[in-house]
Amino acid sequence: MADRRQVLRFGAVAAAAPALGGAIASPALAHEKPGDHKPGTTLVVGHRGASGYRPEHTLASYELAARMGADYMEPDLVSTKDGVLVCRHEPEIGGTTNVASHPEFADRKRTVVLDGVSVTGWWTQDFTLAELKTLRAAERIPGTRQHNTLFDGLFEVPTFQELLDLRKRLVKELGRDIGVFPETKHPTFFRTIGLELETPLVKILRRNGLDRRGAKVFIQSFEAKNLKTLADHYRVEVPLVFLSSASGTPFNDTRTYADYLTPAGLKELSEYVDGLGPDKSQIIPRNADGTLATPTSLVKNAHQAGLKVIPYTFRAENTFLPTELKVGTDPNAYGKAIDEQITFLRTGIDGVFTDQTDIGVLARSLA
Repeated sequence: MADRRQVLRFGAVAAAAPALGGAIASPALAHEKPGDHKPGTTLVVGHRGASGYRPEHTLASYELAARMGADYMEPDLVSTKDGVLVCRHEPEIGGTTNVASHPEFADRKRTVVLDGVSVTGWWTQDFTLAELKTLRAAERIPGTRQHNTLFDGLFEVPTFQELLDLRKRLVKELGRDIGVFPETKHPTFFRTIGLELETPLVKILRRNGLDRRGAKVFIQSFEAKNLKTLADHYRVEVPLVFLSSASGTPFNDTRTYADYLTPAGLKELSEYVDGLGPDKSQIIPRNADGTLATPTSLVKNAHQAGLKVIPYTFRAENTFLPTELKVGTDPNAYGKAIDEQITFLRTGIDGVFTDQTDIGVLARSLA
């Protein structure tokens, strides 16, 4: 809808430059303090909070991201049995909470077909909010992030409203506007079980005065149809971001992600969305040996269609880095994550989703 569509509210970034071939300048030579960046620079989005340092989707993780300088805190939203939006990576919570240690919930474990795939576990839609609040969060990838397991059992599963309350407090305390970047998780699935996500999401944003032009909010989804519904039916005023996978097809869609990212597909998307959140390999692929290859034309093509580009997910551990930026042989040790983010920033992207907010803030100051 031409009257709803708007350009994302952050401006041009540094011109594209060749990927770095070696070490970068010492951080001591160029350091950006939290909250220092100026409008018009790239965004640092705290992916599930500061999930490299605290269990993801907890208020502790979100708060740490904000204190490290994140421009936005990014929650994934799913629904409880009683229709409350809570912050979890997936509706299946066996891997992110201690639900398995609660004998009173043993009979809740079941197999569900989620977007065409059978998954066995415990599901948010089978729990009331009160029941979920008896659980505690756990690190999702303990083998990689053993440090985060120190915090297992300490934090609740937060509601979206609780995150917005945290945002309000931190805005006042830190003296800067902090955004939220909610993702609707499996919206078609939740709609089919009578727990659609769009209405409660829009109601919460409006109740908090955040569905308006200029509000520091983006809504994202892997389902283009979900975003079009938010634009056309709910007529939301905040920007919308289409997330894309490096392969496959959005659920309940006849087009592949690759179809959406053609010049024609980008032009169509621009009629109702404002930006893209692609897998970072769609910006710079990897060669067969795992090293970074030549950047694609996606950033240029998206910008020509009027769309901003914020790829995911930048992580510091060797296991997630390209071959030439790994350090040592321990897959869980940190590699040259700053180098990777600078390389991507110099392609002209408009932001990064990162698990380590401080690394994103530093990389932005050095790019």
